[in-house]
Amino acid sequence: MRSVTFEDFKRFVAEKKVVRIENQEVKIGNDWKTSDCAPKDYAPEISTVWSFRNRGDWATHVGNYRGNWSPYIPRNLILKYTNPDDVVLDQMVGSGTTLVECKLLGRNAVGVDINRDAIMVALDRLNFSYNPLDSDYPEDLKIRTYVGDARNLNLIEDDSIDLIATHPPYTGIIAYTKGRVDGDLSSQKLEGYLKEMRVVADEAFRVLKHNKCCAVLIGDTRKHLHYVPVSARILEVFLAAGFVLKEDIIKLQWKTKTTREKWRGKRYEFYKIAHEHLYIFRKPAEGEKLSPLKYSKKWH
Repeated sequence: MRSVTFEDFKRFVAEKKVVRIENQEVKIGNDWKTSDCAPKDYAPEISTVWSFRNRGDWATHVGNYRGNWSPYIPRNLILKYTNPDDVVLDQMVGSGTTLVECKLLGRNAVGVDINRDAIMVALDRLNFSYNPLDSDYPEDLKIRTYVGDARNLNLIEDDSIDLIATHPPYTGIIAYTKGRVDGDLSSQKLEGYLKEMRVVADEAFRVLKHNKCCAVLIGDTRKHLHYVPVSARILEVFLAAGFVLKEDIIKLQWKTKTTREKWRGKRYEFYKIAHEHLYIFRKPAEGEKLSPLKYSKKWH
């Protein structure tokens, strides 16, 4: 891991105004001016089915970074599972949606991404003025960003994170670095992807405090018209790493693209995948006794 600061960001912007993420140009160095620092008429989710017809565009949230998650997701997770001044980690932070919500809600944060350009986008999204009215807002909020690998969080101490909220790539669907970064998970085929995600799960388990939560949003795909249940395999991987499953939330998708389902003629030969799984894992409390369960040893 290598720290990236706002000074690094300023120098980067002086040379570049645009970065390219998966063949899509993303402008950086924006002059963000926003008065909308919270969603209108927000109400926290209360069931295990989440549906956001409007993905969310308050503060600096925009949808021009492919694969980023709706800001409603980290907002719900942060408000449910943390308190002001807690530390939230997103080790595959992408465009920084989780970090922006941490800044708005008064949570310290750590954002890591293997792609340096993604970290620059995240720092751009964090570059806005905000005057919180909440008396509980920390006086010295810390948001740290790193270029690094989710499989090796070497600058994060054991048992130091209060919540992990992350949205991994979906194995070979969107190649975020186009082969420019060795070991990029988004370019892995399924079996290799699952093997590497086990390492990600082990690192997440190490840095998370006991009895705290790790939230992972993951979806499924198709290959040769067959349904590939990536989410079920990821569930198994995290359970094998020592986590227990606290919640399985179904997140509905409203604006699905044809990235994972090729159009054939005038109709699909199968149902469009219109949901993802938001798994809420928990790291057992110290000394907690759990019922023995048998999980696959394939990725041990």
